Formats: sequence, C-alpha cells, structure tokens
Amino acid sequence: MADRDKATNQMEEFKRTQGSPDTLTTGIGSPVGNKTASMTVGPRGPLLMQDFVFTDEMAHFNRERIPERVVHAKGAGAFGYFECTHDVSKYTKLKPFEFVGKKTPLAVRFSTVGGESGSADTARDPRGFAVKMYTEEGNWDIVGNNTPIFFIRDPFLFPSFIHTQKRNPQTHLKDPDMFWDFISLRPETTHQVSFLFSDRGTPDGYRQMNGYGSHTFKLVNKDGEAVYCKFHFKSDQGIKNLSADKAGELSGSDPDYAMRDLYNSIAEGNYPSWSLKIQVMTYEEAEKFRWNPFDLTKIWPQGEFPLIPVGRMVLNRNPKNYFAEVEQVAFSPAHMIPGVEASPDKMLQGRLFSYSDTHRHRLGTNYLQIPVNCPYNARLRNYQRDGPQTVNDNQGGAPNYFPNSFSGPVDDKQWVEHMDKYSNAQVGRYNTADDDNFTQVGTFFNKVLSPAHRENLTSNIAGHLIGAQEFIQKRAIGNFAQADPVYGRMIQEKIDKLKAKKQVSVPAQL
Repeated sequence: MADRDKATNQMEEFKRTQGSPDTLTTGIGSPVGNKTASMTVGPRGPLLMQDFVFTDEMAHFNRERIPERVVHAKGAGAFGYFECTHDVSKYTKLKPFEFVGKKTPLAVRFSTVGGESGSADTARDPRGFAVKMYTEEGNWDIVGNNTPIFFIRDPFLFPSFIHTQKRNPQTHLKDPDMFWDFISLRPETTHQVSFLFSDRGTPDGYRQMNGYGSHTFKLVNKDGEAVYCKFHFKSDQGIKNLSADKAGELSGSDPDYAMRDLYNSIAEGNYPSWSLKIQVMTYEEAEKFRWNPFDLTKIWPQGEFPLIPVGRMVLNRNPKNYFAEVEQVAFSPAHMIPGVEASPDKMLQGRLFSYSDTHRHRLGTNYLQIPVNCPYNARLRNYQRDGPQTVNDNQGGAPNYFPNSFSGPVDDKQWVEHMDKYSNAQVGRYNTADDDNFTQVGTFFNKVLSPAHRENLTSNIAGHLIGAQEFIQKRAIGNFAQADPVYGRMIQEKIDKLKAKKQVSVPAQL
C-alpha cells in the first residue's frame, strides 16, 4: 500500500507491531467469551439485566464524550402538534390517538448521526428523527431515523459500530479501513449501507425526508389486546435528495444548510408536516413470518402489512433558545405511555437502557425537570427525590418511601403492562450473524431503485470504498454481490476505473 500515508495506514501499522490479538476482557478484567451476541431469553426474547458484559460495555460507551451527545450531536429542533385524523382505537389506547380531532403538543429534533456538533448537515449519514409528545399520561417519545432499518440487529455491536463512524483514536481522522472493515465483517449491515449510499443518504434538508420508529413496538388497546407495530412519518412536502456533488458543495458553502432551511421555513409560516401511519402485525402473523419480525435490519413488506393512517404532525414554532430547547431536549425509547410497549426487538431493548442512562450522564440525574423534558401535561407524583439540579419543589412534604401510611401515591392495577409469555426459552447468547442478510437488499436494489439510482448508489460506494485496503474491498464487494451479482459487479467496475484513473494521474518516477 505504497500510496497510503502514515495516518491512513495507522491501523495496519498497529496490526504489524501488535502481532496476534490479546484476549478481550470486561472493564474489571474478566475474559469475554462472546462479543457479538447479547444474553437473551431464547433467540427472539428480551435481554437480561444479568448480562454485565453488555451493560458494562454500554454504560461506559454512554459516558465517552462530555458534554456532546455521543451520537446525533448535530441537530435542529422545532415544536408543534400532532392531530389524530383516523380512529385506531381497536389497536391502542394511546392518548394522542384517543379521538379524531385531538391535538397533542410535541417537540421534534432532527439530526445527523455520526458527526460532531460542528459537522456538515449534508454529510452522507442517516438522519435522526425524534418526536416527543406531551400527553396527559406522560411524555411519549418516538426515537427513530429517516430509514426504516439500521446497520445491526444486536445492541452489543452498537458501541463498536459507532466507533467506526467516529475518528481513528491515534490519527483523529475519519478512517475508511475502520468503516469498511466492520461493515464487511458484519454482513447484516448490507441493507442499511445500501440505503446510506443511495440518494437517500443525503436528504435535501429535514423537511423533505420521512421518519420511522424503525423498531417493532407493541400496541395495547383498552381491552388489553396487543399487536406488533411499526411507525412511519411520511413527509407531506415529498421526498427530495441531494446529489453527492451538491451535498459536497453545500458542506463547504453552508454546513448548516438543513438547520437553516427548517428554521426559515417555520419562520416564514411555511409549516412542514408529516402524516403518521402504522403497520400492524398480529402475534400469530409474527410467529409464522418468514423473517424475524423484530430484526431491525429488515422491513415489513407494505404489500403484506399495509400502512394504516393515524394522524398528522405539524411544526409551527422555532426554538426560543437553542441550548434550552434543543441541546437539552432528551429523547428515549423508554419514554412510553399506556398503549405502547416494547417488543422483543433486541436493538430496542438495548436502547431502553442506554438512552436514559446517557441523559443522566450528560444532563444530570434530574434531566426530566428541565422544562423541555418535563411532562407538563401530566401530574408528576413518585418517590424520586433530591440529586443535582433539583429545580422544582422536590414534591414538598410528601413521603419519599413506599409503601407508607401517609397518603403517598399508590400504584393502580389498571395500568399494569401487557405481559408476554416465553415458554421453553433458554437463556444464552444467540448468534444472529447468519440470518438472511441479503434478500431484502436485493429487493431494494432491483425493485426500489431506478437504473439511474443504481448508478448513483454504486458510484457512491465505490468512491468511499476505494479508500479502504484491497482485502477489505473484496470482502465488502462480496457481500453486495450476494444481494445481487450485478450490484457487486457494478461496484467492482467503478473501483477499477477509479484505480486506473489514479494511476494515469500519477507521473512515472524518473
């Protein structure tokens, strides 16, 4: 690799001097037997809190950067309302969906994922799409992205994946070897990588992109009946993307392009809106579905599980102060209210812990007392007291222990969560690497993308992948070829052309 400089080749140099790898350990020095699977009740069951290997990894990961968000550091926020337009009470008792015409105030934050707070809005990156509804039964957060899928299906891999999106720990530069080495070693990333390097990877601002809850959730109705669900926010402005060249140009001329566009649109009274729709899958359908319905690397085909309209989200107010209302807003998938609950989606289960944990680190124990996070439409009454930044009346003279005999708040069995049953499931670390990683990618390549979009996708991948070492290139191209041979061949041909062009541009040495 004579054409690579020292910084680009740092990891190869470490490998050369290190020799064989050391045994992996936890933070207390205990050897780790399996680093690619969290401990669950059966292959599709929920995670276990006894899995210290996972919680040790995730808790440390959540505290790596101060005070910037670990991910989604660069973002824009706005406020508005959700209006229910269709009756979906047979599926859920969620307060915002209580009756047609009901309006619920909300906050939204859009963001890039991997870059720092000063990075460009137009970078090729997924976009965060987080919604906080202030309901009478507490705050409900839908914390997703502008893609219906994600790179991995087991949360154990999340810290490592995000590290590959950040900077090389020695050179402090973005490193194509880091990115493509991980991506090619974990073929389940192929679906999301195909989305990322398509035109959808550079949306034209935040108003002209969809949002997705991405995960599978559980909806529960007033009779205690449950179904599985996915949330879709469809942009009423329509989808519009930037070409790779235009996105690159804007990253230099206007790195805050998306933030500026959203602010100006609302300030001018051109309020953006999204239509909320859901997909529903019964428990029986989930049991028989040909893929794991809780796999975050896969979609539910809309031909089999059609979109059901629910309502409309409108953004009509800009932040009064960016730090107070956007930098301090804290979203978590664990912020759920009656009518919506967690499914056995492993990535969702991992995020239920990590998001609230990182907020307590970044914003403090009482981050929910910050006005933008406060459940102001519900009356707060619990046994949590004291801690840094206690800024309300600390619940006055009410008892701070439970149970008590002095009129402290009591639990109410009508609010008990819907409980699933797992029979004959064994606790263990279940490998998910060999699940079907390519069928849906082939469908995306052949049936979703036009010929022109396929050209853009393969060109974007080739332009990025060429920076990685050749053995990593071959591994990555092999994964794309498993989705469709044409897909892999187009990338290889474009890389070959880029290499030939590079060789011609370098004058021969005398």
